[in-house]
Amino acid sequence: MKHSTLLLFTTLASLTIASCSPEKSGPYTTSSAPVKTTANTDYRTPTPSGPMQRNADNNFSSNFNKGAGVTFSRVSVPGPYVALTFDDGPHASNTPRLLDMLRSRNVKATFYVIGKNVDMYPNIVRRTVAEGHEIGNHTYTHPKLSGLSKDRVFSELQKTDDAIYRAAGVHPRTIRPPYGALLQSQREMIHGSFGYPTIMWSVDPLDWKRPGASVVTSRIISGTSNGAIILVHDLHGSSVDAMPATIDGLLQKGYRFVTVSQLIAMGGSAAAQ
Repeated sequence: MKHSTLLLFTTLASLTIASCSPEKSGPYTTSSAPVKTTANTDYRTPTPSGPMQRNADNNFSSNFNKGAGVTFSRVSVPGPYVALTFDDGPHASNTPRLLDMLRSRNVKATFYVIGKNVDMYPNIVRRTVAEGHEIGNHTYTHPKLSGLSKDRVFSELQKTDDAIYRAAGVHPRTIRPPYGALLQSQREMIHGSFGYPTIMWSVDPLDWKRPGASVVTSRIISGTSNGAIILVHDLHGSSVDAMPATIDGLLQKGYRFVTVSQLIAMGGSAAAQ
């Protein structure tokens, strides 16, 4: 009797193990090959629930002295003020979505726009200016200025200045060179001809590599300090996705957002390049 029971138990156990064996075919077989997944291109940062932090109202002057400096990557300021900047727009869908995020948080930013995009989407530039943001010159066709002649550089900037004025009735007051590529002699020429200081940056999350919204947020928050100029691109949807958590995180740390011109006007000392 004991022998028969033991035999039956052994037989049932063998059947159970065989039925769960990874060697069997079917949807749950194991493999050493990595599992491939597709990117979730529909991801959007969820709208936060409950009270949202808002940037403090400010009436800081944006009238900086032309003698303040030729180039800025950050500004020495007497407080936790930073400038959030966006390059390569306006973009048909990303920029309006970003403007909604900024408006809900009372944040004023600086947009370095490409002239040909301004001519494509003048209504977005008008809205940007109407909501209190600053517009900067990012050339007409986004070339590498350091390899161009003086006349070509002048043309790129003037065409963009004209496009911005046609769209929104304002002139840009600063330039950001595409790729950050601008010779010192060119910076001085532009400053003398247009009155534009060259605006670089002190915080670069490398968002153009599209590392993901959470990575962009982490890099910006960890890299920001008083007087920082933060570089982002509203050309990329994932960069815009990162902005709610980024802005909220910086507000929670006590930072306050101003435009680039306001930052220069309140500090006025250029960082070494």
